[in-house]
Amino acid sequence: MHTSFPLATGSEPGYNPDQVDDFLARARSAYEGAPDHATTLTSRDVRGMSFPVKKGGYAARYVDAALDRLEEVFFERERRAAVRSGGEDAWWDDTRALLSEVRGRIERPRGRKFTRRSVLATGYRRSQVDAFLARVGDMFERREFDMKPADVRDVVFHPERRGYDEDQVDALLDAVVDLMLATR
Repeated sequence: MHTSFPLATGSEPGYNPDQVDDFLARARSAYEGAPDHATTLTSRDVRGMSFPVKKGGYAARYVDAALDRLEEVFFERERRAAVRSGGEDAWWDDTRALLSEVRGRIERPRGRKFTRRSVLATGYRRSQVDAFLARVGDMFERREFDMKPADVRDVVFHPERRGYDEDQVDALLDAVVDLMLATR
């Protein structure tokens, strides 16, 4: 039996091989298709992809690494298309505007960077999010990208009652990854 990735071993669950293979076939088709069909799959679609797990599935770390590379390929394609349509200056203007928005959010006071969930709901632990964003802010301030996009994609925050709204935090993390990819 031929597999695209090594299989998970022991009791470790892996990603469903059929779904991984189907997604990769779709990604290949979208990438190799005519340029006007490239919008059917974006770098953010790749970043947001998840697969159900099952015993005997593909080892997650190999699939995740492939998805990281695939996201970068799609992002670069999108960047080139944006530069062709609007010019290099417009691309950098948009990137600087995004950086300004991200910095504005990161520079908010600790514990107040995002909307908090209601008394009965859980969200991301505020102290963990604040600490991680402090590292991101330091990285931007120094202009030394010592974090990799995978470090941002893979960060995990524990839940807490009245924590930060997950959708808002995730949107900011997506913007951070976009900035990291844009400045490569």
